[in-house]
Amino acid sequence: MKSFFRKKDVNSILDSNKSNSAERSLGAFDVTLMSIGATIGTGVMVLTGVVAARDAGPAVILSFIGSAIACVLVALCYAEFASSIPTSGSAYAYIYASLGEIVAHLVGWSLFIGYTVCTATVAGGWSAYFNSLLKECGIHLPHVFTNIPSQGGLVNLPAILVVLFITFLLSRGTKESKKINNLMVFVKLGVIVLFIAVGAFYIKPQNWHPFMPFGSKGVFAGAASVFLAYAGFDAVSTSAEEVKNPQKNLPIGIVASMIGCTLIYIVVCLVLTGVTHYTKLNVGDAMAYALSSVGQGWAASILSVGAVIGILAVVLAYVYGSSRILFSMSRDGLLPKAYSKVNKKTNVPVLSTWLVGCLAALLAGVVDLKQLADLANMVLLATFSLVALSVIVLRKTHPKLERGFKVPLVPVVPLIAIACCIFLMCSLSKTTWIYFGAWTILGVIVYFAYSHKHSSLQDKNMSENQLEKNIA
Repeated sequence: MKSFFRKKDVNSILDSNKSNSAERSLGAFDVTLMSIGATIGTGVMVLTGVVAARDAGPAVILSFIGSAIACVLVALCYAEFASSIPTSGSAYAYIYASLGEIVAHLVGWSLFIGYTVCTATVAGGWSAYFNSLLKECGIHLPHVFTNIPSQGGLVNLPAILVVLFITFLLSRGTKESKKINNLMVFVKLGVIVLFIAVGAFYIKPQNWHPFMPFGSKGVFAGAASVFLAYAGFDAVSTSAEEVKNPQKNLPIGIVASMIGCTLIYIVVCLVLTGVTHYTKLNVGDAMAYALSSVGQGWAASILSVGAVIGILAVVLAYVYGSSRILFSMSRDGLLPKAYSKVNKKTNVPVLSTWLVGCLAALLAGVVDLKQLADLANMVLLATFSLVALSVIVLRKTHPKLERGFKVPLVPVVPLIAIACCIFLMCSLSKTTWIYFGAWTILGVIVYFAYSHKHSSLQDKNMSENQLEKNIA
């Protein structure tokens, strides 16, 4: 049983980073923008309307606040790990060093599908805004190529193509993609400011009544559904090996982006549900729809253009994060070595990047956006609760480890974070639990069939045992 819970040595992780890390080209500003880019996107531009219509009504603002409380607590835990063990792999690497190999494998396995599903979710939202923009220009794509089978179509072709385009961009290298990412983030923030500035003049307080049409249960279900809107910082923490001075810059990027995004979400929720009655917001392009409904078609068109450009940043961040999880697991021997091979010119794990991109494109083309979002939320909530637990464990096992940032009031804050995550998980549907359980079982099978035997720690232990025999 000990071999299943063997842990990666923290010092060996830090030493490995020095010799294996990629070119460090990301500063604090880049990290903050990447985190905002990964965070602000589908959550505010798509899920706000969908969750208001299906789960919470105008009380969606409470759903966002509830998720924000849980996510800020988790973000503090991430900031401590990022400042003490700055390595590619995010939660997977943190848990490998604290809770053991089999738990780390399942977390990495879950994050891989979680990020991939996030990519598909975002692509679905992007497609809605793209189609809305084309309609404003008088272009109508065939229904069968813009809708998934459950909506009467054949495949969501724009969603597939945008994922493949971003995958190609990432395969060209981090330095090139970060410049485009920064531009996309500024565009996205600009259209959100436009929505607030224009929409604020058309708020009708009567649209906020009833405020909680689905009761407190709907608010909590909404909080679980919009949790994805705050999860960008996790994807960014996978970039640790490409960040300059990660002990300082990663915590700054994570905490600063969380504070800024929370304030933006609150204002957008108030304006969106004030301009349009929540019953009419079950659409993929909620913000553009709201402006069009009050006769501001010009602003809706500009917003759609900005969303089409800006949401690309979210797709980029999640494809990036998922491919780096595969890269880290492969480097540790838990997945085939082919996934950790990098292109000599671009220093990018090309196979991992394209695997994530192709799988995400397939999901985006045929699966419902809300179902994708709920599965992604389940994976992220489970992972975040384990990260919070890992902070407590690592404080006990490595009390002298240098930490650029420390979570206050340990173990109280991490325990509250765990409780919040579990509570939100219980608010998700039984179907989502079934999907999550099936993927976890598949991960267990992969671990015992391949990962346990090929783990780099297995090879290390065998070498040490052989050395002991030779000495004896």
